[in-house]
Amino acid sequence: MTRRPATDAELDRLEARMDDWLADWARSQADGAPDERPMLLDVTRDLEVPRRWYVRLAGESRDVIAIWLTLRQRTLAYESYVLPTPQHRPEEVADFILRRNYSLVGAQYGVGPEDAVYLTGELPTHCVDEDELDRIVGSLWAYIERDFTTLIRLGFQPSTS
Repeated sequence: MTRRPATDAELDRLEARMDDWLADWARSQADGAPDERPMLLDVTRDLEVPRRWYVRLAGESRDVIAIWLTLRQRTLAYESYVLPTPQHRPEEVADFILRRNYSLVGAQYGVGPEDAVYLTGELPTHCVDEDELDRIVGSLWAYIERDFTTLIRLGFQPSTS
């Protein structure tokens, strides 16, 4: 059975909840409280797209990991740009991300605009809560941290064979 789309009032409440979650995260880091989440560098609201946030996280293998969170009528969509079009061995990069997709939970690699590699996912609006937001952001961060060096090596270093 298909759920009805969220009403404007429901989306307003969820938007406020997401704003509060992000503000609490930023506040906890500013206070120096221990936090298991990645280091939050910045949160920006998109002025052109309603209910859209741009979240920047500190990375280890990659300096910054940026995630777009977009609240829609039926879903919270999330995406992160991973890397540009591979210059070398694009077939190996494609094979790697397809095989990686098999084990990912709640996200998948794909080729997006300009043939760049993205990590994307969606969650029904009725499932969005603080625990799910933590899982989404933490998972995208962890997946990119785990795979970024391999993707760079495959896609941007000439083969030695």
